[in-house]
Amino acid sequence: MHRPTSRPTLLVVAHGSRDPRHAATVSALCARVRALRPGLRVEVGHLDFNAPRVPRVLERLSADGARHVVALPLLLTRAFHAKSDIPAVLREAAARLPLLTIRQAEVLGPSRLLNDALERRLAEAGLRPGDRRSTGVVLASAGSSDPEAIAVIADIAREWRRTAGWCAVRPAFASASLPRTADAVQALRAEGVRQVAVAPYVIAPGFLPDRIAAGAREAGADILAPTLGDAPELARLLLHRYDQALATGARGDLPALTA
Repeated sequence: MHRPTSRPTLLVVAHGSRDPRHAATVSALCARVRALRPGLRVEVGHLDFNAPRVPRVLERLSADGARHVVALPLLLTRAFHAKSDIPAVLREAAARLPLLTIRQAEVLGPSRLLNDALERRLAEAGLRPGDRRSTGVVLASAGSSDPEAIAVIADIAREWRRTAGWCAVRPAFASASLPRTADAVQALRAEGVRQVAVAPYVIAPGFLPDRIAAGAREAGADILAPTLGDAPELARLLLHRYDQALATGARGDLPALTA
């Protein structure tokens, strides 16, 4: 049993997946976060498919004597889950657990640390430092029906090209939006781009990341990076969002969730 501590617990809120690689990846990422900040209690709760679910984790934390929790959505864009699903789950738990103060942190993206993690994965997949000027990158997201989330991915693509020196960066989506990964790869080929790399802008393996990979292979991409996974930059970003939530909460800018 964990002893009560004045340091708020970090609750990583994952979507969950039927694919066992998803939960394993989230577990590895949280282990890296714990290693970066010894003494910080880091728990994982899932919205669907996997156990433990978020409400059960919060109940256990309250029973253990925890009084403050920062709930951090393991999401790269601020779409439906961050705007609706997660706040609803947290508010319901807050109503049942009056001794527990719960604050929802911001989603992970956009962030320079995510760009660094993408570049790490591309290098691991075989991209050489001198190839940037001749490489077009497909920034392949899971996709969303939320226009704000889609616009954010397009903005990230434009800014990443400007700051990293790629020949081109094109957004693509595995669901809900267009273009698909294969279409974006083919468009870069048609423009005469010498080398095309696909960078999945997703955290863990699963159905949609597999669709991204299939599109990359179908269109003949030269390089396919793995998912972000437990990249060190991603672990640092989780702690950064946690610290931000504590700072804004201390100023009163981030109110505690209530029923």
